Amino acid sequence: MAIIIDENTETIVQGITGKNAELHTMFMLEYGTRVVGGVTPGKGGYSVHGVPVYDTVKECLFAHPNATVSSVWVPARFAKDAILEAIYAGIKTVIVITERIPIHDMLIVRKAAKENNTLVIGGNTPGVISPGKSLVGMLPKIAFSPGRIGTVARSGAITYYIANSLNLTGLGESTSVGLGGDPILGCNFEDILKMFDADTETTAVVLAGEIGGVYEEIAAPFIKKMSKPLVAFIAGKAAPQGKRLGHAGAIIEGELGTADSKIKALKEAGALIANTLSEIPKLVKKVVDISTSYI
Repeated sequence: MAIIIDENTETIVQGITGKNAELHTMFMLEYGTRVVGGVTPGKGGYSVHGVPVYDTVKECLFAHPNATVSSVWVPARFAKDAILEAIYAGIKTVIVITERIPIHDMLIVRKAAKENNTLVIGGNTPGVISPGKSLVGMLPKIAFSPGRIGTVARSGAITYYIANSLNLTGLGESTSVGLGGDPILGCNFEDILKMFDADTETTAVVLAGEIGGVYEEIAAPFIKKMSKPLVAFIAGKAAPQGKRLGHAGAIIEGELGTADSKIKALKEAGALIANTLSEIPKLVKKVVDISTSYI
């Protein structure tokens, strides 16, 4: 068992004829992901690496009714319409690779997703991987190995680093989720933590946040209720106020979104706090009784 995607998940790619989407569709297929169709308006009838292309999501789902996940690779100005098209066509999980989507557009997307019970991950996510089962997005497969640690992070680079560190320590990942680096995201940490807490193949969870926004503080009340241990790390502790750190959402303004406020909220909720990235696998080792049968 994994969360969000597994070896049986059928996936479509919106914007599949774009340069990046085409390249990563090939990588997803090589990994074993069941990419059954692509969507690009005006390109219906084409194929990409043997994947048939349709003009609309509705047409794609008519031909592939078991598809439940879409990854969105279209330019930011088209992202809202692409996500809404997937939601209204009945896709249950939309993984948005596109970055810097306008804030107002994402507010509309969040409302539609909630009303239609759709999980939207991103924008600006590197994707989701259940190692050995399925990969949707642009995550480097070499960094991930099957295991029992769930990870969720705002940053793609930190997602890769955590997975590689866990692997080197003899651990592995059940599923790794890139939450996204844009200011307004489709879902919160809490949405992903609930899935990990219910997943029978996840033993512990690593949460990696960053300065800016309040997603980490919002997750704190649920962390208190979790049945599984959680290790947390916040990036950007040394960043000066008012200066953006990498992601569009990683900027401190006023007293909200600081590293100190996030660490305080997570610590009070019962999370073990890693001061450096290298401490993460050590703390995970402390909280989990890893048997050789898990690896």
